[in-house]
Amino acid sequence: MRKIRTRTIAGAVAMAAVLSPGPLRAQTTQAALSKEAGTLSDKFAGLARVMAGKYNWKPAEGVRSVGDVFNLIVKENSLLIATLTGAGDGQGGGRGAQVLEPEKLQEALRDSYANLQKAIEGLSDADLKAPVKLFGKDFTKEGAVRYLFADQHEHLGQSIAYARSNGVVPPWSK
Repeated sequence: MRKIRTRTIAGAVAMAAVLSPGPLRAQTTQAALSKEAGTLSDKFAGLARVMAGKYNWKPAEGVRSVGDVFNLIVKENSLLIATLTGAGDGQGGGRGAQVLEPEKLQEALRDSYANLQKAIEGLSDADLKAPVKLFGKDFTKEGAVRYLFADQHEHLGQSIAYARSNGVVPPWSK
């Protein structure tokens, strides 16, 4: 029994070695965060496109509308860029004008993520470890990016629920 188990394990290891795609290239933190920004951009811009005409819809009083969520994402990206580049106070003050024209809002989402990707890619490893304040909390720059990306994933789920509540299928779903 022990011989069979040993041979099975050895065979599995040998097969895994043969079938593995080779050594994976290490991805920098900046590249991984930039890629995540690209994924969020594609999903939010796609949802903004399929939800055009429903930007004022909200599931109940006192909660954000579809358009409010998309505008919040643009604002968060602007705040994060300012935090990463040192051009902001990390407090997120001011609401700014709401964009509700579909083409302009989709463009604002894509542009905000493209600018965020540039800011992330321009950070050195030392920059990622630099301390910053965001919403009055202490973070590293990398931590601030991860914190806001986690928040944006929550808003992505919210936006998907809003779409499905309106009978709209997210563009990447089948």
